[in-house]
This record gives sequence, C-alpha cells and structure tokens, in this order.
Amino acid sequence: MAGVSSCMKYSMFIFNFLFWMCGCAILAASIYMRVNKDAQESFNKDSGMFAGIDLLIAVGAIIMVMGFLGCCGAMKESQCMLLLFFIGLLIILLLQIVAGILGGVYKSKVDEIVNKTLTEEAQMLQDTTEKNKDFQATFHKFEQVNKCCGLLKGESDWGSAISKYSGCQCDTQDVGTSVCKDNKYTTPCREVIMEFFKNNMIIVMGIAFGLAFIEVLGLVFSMSLYCQIQRK
Repeated sequence: MAGVSSCMKYSMFIFNFLFWMCGCAILAASIYMRVNKDAQESFNKDSGMFAGIDLLIAVGAIIMVMGFLGCCGAMKESQCMLLLFFIGLLIILLLQIVAGILGGVYKSKVDEIVNKTLTEEAQMLQDTTEKNKDFQATFHKFEQVNKCCGLLKGESDWGSAISKYSGCQCDTQDVGTSVCKDNKYTTPCREVIMEFFKNNMIIVMGIAFGLAFIEVLGLVFSMSLYCQIQRK
C-alpha cells in the first residue's frame, strides 16, 4: 500500500504553522487596539473603526483555528482534521468569491455608503465644540499633505470652524498652480480619497487573487494528503 508523502506532510505543516502565526499576530494586534486606552481615544466611536477591529479579531481567530487544524491534521495524519481544514478553507474561498460578485453588483450601494459616511464626517468639521476637535486637527493635517480642502464641497464644509484652521490656504510653492485658486486649495478631499482607492485597487485585486491561489493550493494539498492517508 502507498504511504504518506513526507514532503507533502511537512510542507503542509510548515505552511499551516506560518498561517497560524499570522493569525496569532492579527489577533494580538487587533485585541491590543480594541482594549488600549490610547487607541480608543484615537478612534472616533462613530467612524466605524471599532467594527473593523472586531472584524480583524474574528479573522485572526479563524486563521488560528484553520492553521491549528492544518498543522495537527498533517502531523497526526488525522483525516478528520484535514477534512475540517478542507471544508473551512473551501467556505472561506466561496465567501471571497461571493463578496467579489456582490461588490460588483452593488457597487452603487457601496458608493452611496461612502458618500453617506463622508457627509457625516463633513458635519463633524462644522462642529465648533470640543467634541470633534481631534478629528478636525487630524483632517487639517490631511488637507495640508494632500493639497485639498473640505470633504465634499470644499471650504464651505468647514463652516464657522474654518477660522480655527488654515488647511485650505495654499503653500507658497502651490500658488499659481492648478490646485490653487485665490490662494486656496479648490479640490475637495473626497476626490483625493477616491483617487487613492482607485489607484490601489490593482494592489487589492492582486492580493485577493494571491490569497485565492494559496487557498486553492491548500485545498489540493489537504485533499491529496487526506487521500494518501485513506489509502495507507
């Protein structure tokens, strides 16, 4: 009877051990950001950042479980663990495909959500109380770096709070250029943000395809090892 390939067995173990370590790192970093007081003060509770951190905690935990199943399944030659690993990885791959399809189908909804979020943050710029001063100061720096003004409509997004900041004032080297008019930046920062996402979409797609390729390899190796153990 054919035996189990040692090369495939240890390759599967090493791959999943690294996978497990990545899960540990993601989980530890996300939990730290969730409980650390300084991090909590940095994030605005209404900005959705905590929801993203909670998602990272879930992702880290899932990766840890998957890595554990893959490692133990390979070393102990456990068909049960390898089958659970295969099913879990297949579900993740299918969810990625569904998410990609839904992202394309509901692109207009995504744009609507982004616009709604930016509108809410534009209202935070007009607040002259101490409540949103940290957000305003951070956004002021963003304006200076990216040579833009306001979020949606430009300077008017600041309302009366514009007197506290000079983010819309052009730097000396930008006076007379296309980004500066009447000594003020005219491009709303929404355009800068959307341009950033468009420019980095290729990178995101590359990462997504890379992960899908790795997951397919994981499926092939786990099922091959499962079949070898069954024939043993």
